[in-house]
Amino acid sequence: MLRLIFALIFINFQAFGQVTESVKLPKIGYTNVDIVIARLPESKAMQSQLEITKSQLEKAIDESIKEFQGKADNYQKTAGQMTDIIRADKEKELENLQTRIQEMRSKAQYSLQNKQQQLMAPIQTKVNAAIQQVGKEHAYVYIINMDGGEGTVPFILFASSEENNVTNLILQKLGVDPNQQEESIKSEKSISTPTPTNPPKQPANKNSKQ
Repeated sequence: MLRLIFALIFINFQAFGQVTESVKLPKIGYTNVDIVIARLPESKAMQSQLEITKSQLEKAIDESIKEFQGKADNYQKTAGQMTDIIRADKEKELENLQTRIQEMRSKAQYSLQNKQQQLMAPIQTKVNAAIQQVGKEHAYVYIINMDGGEGTVPFILFASSEENNVTNLILQKLGVDPNQQEESIKSEKSISTPTPTNPPKQPANKNSKQ
């Protein structure tokens, strides 16, 4: 009787072991999309174009500030000799210039962000296509982005090995040598909004009358 019981237990353990071996955990890979994008030649070209756009926007704003400051200085020097009508007209002109500069800043910020999105869209599409190809070719159930973005918690907090890090596979699929020196990542915030250091201020109202 005891022999029969032990035999049954042994058979059950064997069956459990076979079931365990037959069940395979899903194959999950991970990468860092920011690193992949930063290594692409297209990203360098994008950064160059954004720098040119930023420089052009800053130049336009600076020219308007110089115009404002020149007229404000002239107002300060001559306001005492102006009639009330001329003085009010000059103050209105300065006020309009100040408003125009503020609008230029807002439009510059929108223009720069919009251009960056336009330039980034085809790069992201290309990277996503490469990730899809790597996932299918290497039988990954999921490929997870290690970094959810600036200010967020990474999706992967620990990896025991680099075995399922598919970054190099993605780079190879994109035609980039993974062994070349890695470029530093330039996020979209590295291209700052063009904002003058010293914004213009409305000159004090002159109450002197001729």
